[in-house]
Amino acid sequence: MLRFENVGLRYGSGPEVLRDVSFTLEPASFTFLTGASGAGKTTLLRLMILANPPTRGLITLFGHDLATSPRSAFPAIRRRIGVVFQDFRLLDHLSAFDNVALPLRLAGHKASAYAHDVEELLGWVGLGDRLDARPATLSGGEQQRVAIARAVVGRPDLLVADEPTGNVDAEIGQRLIRLFGELNRLGTTVLIATHDRSLIERGRAREMRLVDGRLVEMRTPKS
Repeated sequence: MLRFENVGLRYGSGPEVLRDVSFTLEPASFTFLTGASGAGKTTLLRLMILANPPTRGLITLFGHDLATSPRSAFPAIRRRIGVVFQDFRLLDHLSAFDNVALPLRLAGHKASAYAHDVEELLGWVGLGDRLDARPATLSGGEQQRVAIARAVVGRPDLLVADEPTGNVDAEIGQRLIRLFGELNRLGTTVLIATHDRSLIERGRAREMRLVDGRLVEMRTPKS
């Protein structure tokens, strides 16, 4: 599904932000990415979603060597990835429903085919009564839930989430993790970057830890 081999990244002539990072995400795996602020978690996620190229090393995604794949292939690769950003990145002029439906519309699906699924998903994340609300009228936690619903609505092959429960209360956080778990059981590879130890302990999944740009530990849950 995804492989990093001795990947490094630096911006300009500065020091490397990531150094010699190597790991593999198997299909239908569930992984937590941890580390202190500034450890490189968000930078690593940006490499995974093709937002930045590495300075060195090899990244293979869905069988594509990203260093040799033509840029024209990247849009199709990106459509197989669901992303939850820390800053939400919702479109202000669209309702919650239309923000969530956007990936399906761009993929050419008709509204009649996805309307029920979008409404059901917004209900699952606790926003069944806010379908027509614009982002500006939603709280930060509500915007986070819309962003999560948008990321998972198309059942992506890979889901990458950056602190997805950071703006919601514990009850909603548990509901969202159950949603990610269900998506994972349906075959999606899930990677969640988080500081929340209780979330990791409940999730009982593999943990990768970054320290100063290096992947220093890979821990599997005890049975």
